[in-house]
Amino acid sequence: MKYTLAQFTLVVLFTFIRCSSTNESFVPPVLQLGLAESVGLSSERLDRIDQLFQQSIDSNYVQGIAGMIIRNGKIAYYKSFGHRDENEQAPLSNDAIYRIASQTKAITSLAVMMLFEEGKFLLDDPISKYLPEFSDPQVMTEFHKEDSSYASIPASRPITIRQLLTHTSGMSYFGFGDKSLRSVYAKNGLPSVFGSDQNLLKDFSKTAGKMPLLHEPGEKFTYGINTDILGRLVEVISGLSLNEFFTSRIFEPLGMNDTYFYLPQEKANRLTPVFTKENGKLVEYHGLDGYGVGLDYPVSEGTFYGGGAGLSSTMMDYAIFLQMLLNGGEYNGKRLISRRTVDLMTCNQVGDLDIRGNKFGLGFLIITREGQTNLGQTEGSFEWGGYYGTKYWADPKEQLIGLLFTNQRGIMPGSLHDKFKVLTYAALID
Repeated sequence: MKYTLAQFTLVVLFTFIRCSSTNESFVPPVLQLGLAESVGLSSERLDRIDQLFQQSIDSNYVQGIAGMIIRNGKIAYYKSFGHRDENEQAPLSNDAIYRIASQTKAITSLAVMMLFEEGKFLLDDPISKYLPEFSDPQVMTEFHKEDSSYASIPASRPITIRQLLTHTSGMSYFGFGDKSLRSVYAKNGLPSVFGSDQNLLKDFSKTAGKMPLLHEPGEKFTYGINTDILGRLVEVISGLSLNEFFTSRIFEPLGMNDTYFYLPQEKANRLTPVFTKENGKLVEYHGLDGYGVGLDYPVSEGTFYGGGAGLSSTMMDYAIFLQMLLNGGEYNGKRLISRRTVDLMTCNQVGDLDIRGNKFGLGFLIITREGQTNLGQTEGSFEWGGYYGTKYWADPKEQLIGLLFTNQRGIMPGSLHDKFKVLTYAALID
């Protein structure tokens, strides 16, 4: 088809006017099992994932592993391999509950954007407008290793809500962020963002507000406690605890019936243990990890609702959450946010800043044209994962979702996640 110059201009403008393309006549699907070939996937090629997962178990990489692939709202692959216990008495089941750690961030980000849609704030509002403990941000200029003291200067600009959503505020992490800030956080009693069961999020926020920043707000991407602070923002604006907001505004409407900060007693037996290697053997790990986190936190009766890492969930529940986003903010007749807000969350919000060849939106890593050359993901896909080996991505163009869940401590080979993506895209046949 040939275009006139005017027609071509209109086509280009329409292509670039939105961060992502949502079909307005799209009927939001509700997840259901389906045959791979019915949604353009080869069941024969998906069988290669079975081999990958079984090999990871046979090679002593993981004790148990599960995967799910969804296309056009149909679950084309949903399998678990291996065992949930070190004695190999109980097979890992599809309804297993995992510590999803940083996959909590996307849910907190959604909560923030739901309140944004209600006109409660603007993205470039200073966080200090709602959390006054951040009214005097300081940027660290010197760090003294011998006693973890530091020198600082006032930041030239306030920390904004957008910067917290994009991890550009200058805050780091207690356990595995910048070494100097880790020491400062430890010295000043800032607790871990999960496994700190008896703390309160409001107290965490007040302590964090006194801590120095690694750099000027908006200057760099630094993965850190940003989303936990956003969890406190949700509490202050909504008048609910983060747990209450999640339950009443997100989990119950979506039917995410197995997602919790602290598991009810009747579901505790479905929680997968965290595994680690001792003398070359995978064993269950209990007690404190190297960052001072008590790994049995999901079965405690805690009061700390860490917006950055506190939740436990199932693959199915998290798949529902992701399908809601691919549906443009709606699932099973319940709309949580508008399709334009989903577009805001899943497009580049960090400008020229580079995150391993990709960008960052409001809660997600966003795959760029450069990034898609790595594993085959489509430009515009969004993703993240959790510290204990859980991983997800969603591809709006292909209407594709992939989840890989396991629970390991510090020993997950990164190539396993990458190979899972490669095998998923290799199974596309339409």
